Amino acid sequence: MIDQIPATQETTTAAITTVRGACPHDCPDTCGVITEVVDGQAVAFYGDPNHPVTNGWLCGKVRPYLEHVYHPDRLMHPLRRVGPKGSGEWTRITWDEAIGEIGDRWRRIIADYGAEAILPYSYSGTLGLVQMGVSSGRLWNRLGASQLDRAICGAAAEYAVEATLGARWAVGYEDTAYSKVIIIWGHNPASTAPHFMPHLKAAQRNGCTVVVIDPKRTRTARTADIHIAPRPGTDGALALGMAHVIVTEGLHDEVWLAEHTAGWPALRARIMEYPPERAAEIAGLPVAEVVALARLYATQKPGLIKIADGLQRNRMGGQTVRAVLALPALTGQYGTRGGGLAYSTSGYLKWDGEATNKWAECPPPGRLVNMNRLGAALTGEVTDPPVMSLYVFGSNPATIAPNAALVYAGLRRDDLFTVVHELFLTDTAGMADIVLPATSNLEQADLHKGYGHTLLRYNHPAIAPRGESKSNWDVMRLLAAEMGFDEPWLRQDVDEVIDEVLAATAGHNPRLEGITLAWLKGEGQIPLALDEAVPFADGHFPTPSGKVELYSTRLADDGHDPLPGYSGHFDDGEANALPDGGRFRPEEGLSLITPAAHHFVSSSLANGPSQLRGEGAPFIEIHPDDAAARGIAHGDTVVVENGRGCVTLQAVITDGVRPGVVASPKGRWRKLAGGRNVNWTTSDTLGDFAGQSTFHSNRVWLRGARGRETTDYVDHTGLEFD
Repeated sequence: MIDQIPATQETTTAAITTVRGACPHDCPDTCGVITEVVDGQAVAFYGDPNHPVTNGWLCGKVRPYLEHVYHPDRLMHPLRRVGPKGSGEWTRITWDEAIGEIGDRWRRIIADYGAEAILPYSYSGTLGLVQMGVSSGRLWNRLGASQLDRAICGAAAEYAVEATLGARWAVGYEDTAYSKVIIIWGHNPASTAPHFMPHLKAAQRNGCTVVVIDPKRTRTARTADIHIAPRPGTDGALALGMAHVIVTEGLHDEVWLAEHTAGWPALRARIMEYPPERAAEIAGLPVAEVVALARLYATQKPGLIKIADGLQRNRMGGQTVRAVLALPALTGQYGTRGGGLAYSTSGYLKWDGEATNKWAECPPPGRLVNMNRLGAALTGEVTDPPVMSLYVFGSNPATIAPNAALVYAGLRRDDLFTVVHELFLTDTAGMADIVLPATSNLEQADLHKGYGHTLLRYNHPAIAPRGESKSNWDVMRLLAAEMGFDEPWLRQDVDEVIDEVLAATAGHNPRLEGITLAWLKGEGQIPLALDEAVPFADGHFPTPSGKVELYSTRLADDGHDPLPGYSGHFDDGEANALPDGGRFRPEEGLSLITPAAHHFVSSSLANGPSQLRGEGAPFIEIHPDDAAARGIAHGDTVVVENGRGCVTLQAVITDGVRPGVVASPKGRWRKLAGGRNVNWTTSDTLGDFAGQSTFHSNRVWLRGARGRETTDYVDHTGLEFD
């Protein structure tokens, strides 16, 4: 049993110092954590029992965090490559040598090509205000480097939600206690928002019906009352088919629609194009299932729809989300306790853009490079100037970016100067020219806000940086000094940055009223001061019309269909792009989805001993009918391939995926997974809105590994399949 921790940042009992922190990883729960330290060593790590979301327990990803901190493969000092790229040949150098060499190379690149030839690449290795947010802005803006279009995760959904509702506001997890129906749509919170699950189970015990819509029977689906498994990418048609049933059976709220929506007559006409028979045919479902789901949602109120970003990682993702957003409007459930939408709470607090980025004191922003197109950008798509230097921190694009073969082709360029700031020699770090050792979350300060709740929490460093490791922000300050930048906002320490951004944001966001750095450092966590417990309860939406914009003029102005729709655009797996000039047979193709691993956070923690044991060997789930048609048995090694590349995985035969669909979790490091991972097959085609990634629009073909020797498959990177 864990004793209550007093409301101060650290306590000392005998030889044990107790330090409060926040989990920095990409998860809506943003847990409160406690580290116990003895003689400068972290000896225990657990969830804060006084954190209202964490409640004293941590997920299987983060629970063994001390293995991550004290992993024998931690980088302890800077390295310079001395052999060919990717050879693993390094020599140790000092920090002064590393920063000096980076500065020299950048100055030459800027002289020859301009600052836009330098591309910073970062994402969700940490979600902190300073170590990610400010570190991804100030230095690069001052330098005039290319800007990164950060569209790999939820860009389409964010755009769709903000265009439709005006803001990403959501109810808290505890609001499920009021729900009669909860639809978990394209989301597996058991693995990606685990602290939501106790609330979901409590709602079930209270009589709530839980529905999971997912092509795969996920851990969450196994606990649901109803599991519906549509074809990947057809969710928008399913939602429109549900809307058809709701409207034609008179289950919609005409009064609410007239008062609180813009574009209802136009949407009604669109909905009439999707009778349940058409929707069912598109989604590969029985008509009766579509009808029953619509009636359940429209009659058992309040009904909550909970989505996450997997739903929109396809070529129609933005319009899919738009179609789903229409359902609470049709039934008048926005602003009701236990109803509406649960997506993200990020809209309640957006850090002040000027304080974070210092745009006014920097050159005009550089050109925008979409992170989903990294391979293409490095191999000729981006010119005038070409990308000549890549600086990576808080991400591992060689593992997590789509179309990995093309990413590796870019990273292998002899004229590309690559710097990676990391805790480990990841797949990306292995292709670098300079590698810099990074601190773990236990070794750095930061401020964290959740996107599944509205709590702020300060992360106190628990131990000194290991070896010669430095935080992201500390390295940004060193690089700024090396480049001769003397602006005071590039010399601030972490607390000074937090204090400035907090004050600037509080000036226009009353939800921060009274919240100071000193208060944050002294308390465990502080909630934002929300106007109302339930978003949109006053019937007002922060859109131009003040209503739910079913017809969106913003979408129309941006060149999109202003009404929710379904285009039927799917990946063909580049079936005509085989190296030997052959062609895959279309009728034998399967849809590969790459959901989140239960024990990794994308590729973070994917080298941890406990996490690797939990995940087991790299695998792919395949329906018994599809396996039988290909002569594949449970446990066989299979080749998964398309025109972009291939990977070998272990076959898991299960009816947990629908026929025609295969599933393999994302996040495996190439170097720990036999040489490739599933992203050697994924497409870097962009989705319908906001440059969104399309990982789940992926056509592949499967065969037994003995069908053709895998070493015969060589693609344009020159890397043999190993």
